[in-house]
Amino acid sequence: MTDEANNTATTMVTPASAARTNTLLANLSSITARISQASSKRPPHSRPDVRLVAVSKLKPASDILALHNAHPDLHFGENYVQELLEKARLLPPSIKWHFIGGLQSNKCVTLARDVPGLWAVESVDTEKKASLLNRGWGERPRATSNGQEEEDRLRVFVQVNTSAEPNKSGVEPSAAPALCRYIREQCPRLKLQGLMTIGAIARSTQLAPGQENEDFVTLVKVREAVEQDLGLQNDGEDRLELSMGMSADFESAIRLGSDEVRIGTDIFGERPPKSEAKIL
Repeated sequence: MTDEANNTATTMVTPASAARTNTLLANLSSITARISQASSKRPPHSRPDVRLVAVSKLKPASDILALHNAHPDLHFGENYVQELLEKARLLPPSIKWHFIGGLQSNKCVTLARDVPGLWAVESVDTEKKASLLNRGWGERPRATSNGQEEEDRLRVFVQVNTSAEPNKSGVEPSAAPALCRYIREQCPRLKLQGLMTIGAIARSTQLAPGQENEDFVTLVKVREAVEQDLGLQNDGEDRLELSMGMSADFESAIRLGSDEVRIGTDIFGERPPKSEAKIL
């Protein structure tokens, strides 16, 4: 898409009202303050900053534009490939997008090839999906719609099913090292950024004082196993990131060393049913 086409598309997004914008910015400010406070209790060798991904699924493009205009470095997360494609084509190419939903193999090439501003895919759980993302990134135009060169590699996280829930995506913890090794050795266009989990919310909401979510504890241990298997330094630049923690439990995740949290409801409010959601 050319600059002219992208600018035309962006004008199709009706700006959020002043009242809505103020609500979003106040919510975001509250979340960033809580992240900062929780970050003071992170373990040694943790990265200094925790990345916030604002989960904008089923929310209108106007909400995203309001936050992006005020905070250009904020990252956004989407759960559905088609919704992400539509939003990314309507909104500025400078937005950093994360795909965080369950990923179907038949959508991998499209996702990696066609989403402007795709920063990371966080739900890789099979070698086949990794291979298809690698292929799609290779088919991507090297010049973006804003005239900048694409990055050489697409960041990916391996999703780990730490709760053993049958309805959750992700590899079993014991299988994570092999998948990570496959990505590093067989997918030259992908960068293994880290590990991701969607822990069982009940484990966070029902914790006794002083206890931690065992899903987060498990992911920390899985990272140790992967780094040992790959020969990575656990305190160096090549240390794998942890993406864990959502609205209900992100502070606990940060205390255990999460490098990234994915917050939706506490920023955007309750989501509408998928059948009623509107992008414009």
